[in-house]
Amino acid sequence: MPTGNSTEVLKKVGIEQRLNSQIPLDATFRDETGREVRLGEYFKAGKPVVLTLVYYECPMLCNQTLNGLVGALEAVPFTPGKDFEIVAVSFDPREGPDLAARKKETYLRRYGRAGAEDGWHFLTGDKDSIDKLAQSVGFRYVWDDESKQFAHASAIMVATPDGRLSHYFYGIDYSPKDLRLALVESSEGKIGSPVDALILYCYHYDPATGKFAPVMAVLRAAGVLTVAGLLALILFLVRRTRRNAERWDEEIGVGGAA
Repeated sequence: MPTGNSTEVLKKVGIEQRLNSQIPLDATFRDETGREVRLGEYFKAGKPVVLTLVYYECPMLCNQTLNGLVGALEAVPFTPGKDFEIVAVSFDPREGPDLAARKKETYLRRYGRAGAEDGWHFLTGDKDSIDKLAQSVGFRYVWDDESKQFAHASAIMVATPDGRLSHYFYGIDYSPKDLRLALVESSEGKIGSPVDALILYCYHYDPATGKFAPVMAVLRAAGVLTVAGLLALILFLVRRTRRNAERWDEEIGVGGAA
């Protein structure tokens, strides 16, 4: 069970869908080369933008978010830089361009799509710029002094070429078909509909303090429910097969007696 402290922390965490809201294109960050950039540089005519807020030294959920994004992109025929842009922004103001560059190298190698280096950007910035962006997209996170980690949720977002939020994808597993459709719609300036939120929280469990890890709890609960569902289905099929066999035996018996 979560402790009182972790419960209070998680009350401050979440991702609120703010469809059609404007991203602050004047917010300044640094890219993986250390160059100062404005968000507006990545919003170009006809090109939608996939946006995700992570922190690069996150021990758990952020890597899963980026892994899930790569997995979806591998099945999408569009190429970053040519058809759309990807912008990953660290919400940890202590992180800098060197770390962003290493993260970019890792995920470009994992993605393996030629030309993607021109369209996938890893940014870092100061707290004011981070907060400005986070508030505009409804991303709420909090630093926990005891665990020395951020508590946060997981999602990727898609924005139109003029910087309006058009789609949210929660969790760590994203449908390539839905992502492709979101990119097409966003490129045309269309805004999607709100979606049900499966919120995953990144919050480390520390046995020494008894802190609660919602990520593992959610995944564990999902695993238990899946196994329980499979067992229930197997039991149902076995019983139905047995009843059908008994009915068949009875019909044969009746037919034979006749």
